[in-house]
Amino acid sequence: MAERKRQLVSNELTEAALQLLARKGFDAVTIDEIVTTAGVSRRTFFRYFASKEDVVVQFLADMGVGIHAELAARPAEEPPSVALRHAVWVPLAACGDHSERVLPVVRLILRTPALRARFLERQAQWSDDLTGEVARRLECDAGVDLYPRLAAGMALTAFDAVLQRWSDSDGAEDPAELTDRAFAVIAPALDAGGA
Repeated sequence: MAERKRQLVSNELTEAALQLLARKGFDAVTIDEIVTTAGVSRRTFFRYFASKEDVVVQFLADMGVGIHAELAARPAEEPPSVALRHAVWVPLAACGDHSERVLPVVRLILRTPALRARFLERQAQWSDDLTGEVARRLECDAGVDLYPRLAAGMALTAFDAVLQRWSDSDGAEDPAELTDRAFAVIAPALDAGGA
């Protein structure tokens, strides 16, 4: 029960902060505004986050965990392009399904240099996690074989390109369809190297 309450408070704080940051801009929002909007104290905020930047970083971390979990859950016999496309497709499709809420946050991340830098840091961690998962799936050594690192990099480049295109189109383009198009381009290389 306590864990559920903690998660609920964290979710409410995150949602309030992300929407406020997206609406007003990262530099224009104070922690006091966030706690007022969320209806919590400053102390409660700092129990969950060290800074307002950490709220956005947590949003990104959750996306990366989701991609890794999706890849780990795919059938072992699936071609790498299919497994990786699905792993990336799920969070991007969710972005499209909740575009009114997520698009402003994505724009905030892509257009705020400090947040963009943190996004790239997170993607480096995602790449390590996906590299390990690809190597596990193919039963190879990521320290010896280049393929797992290259496959993870291609999948995340597609992810980044889709987010950028979706943001640039102001949500007019469907992220799921953009993902399918991106993977149609990289699938031959993914499947040739993963054989």
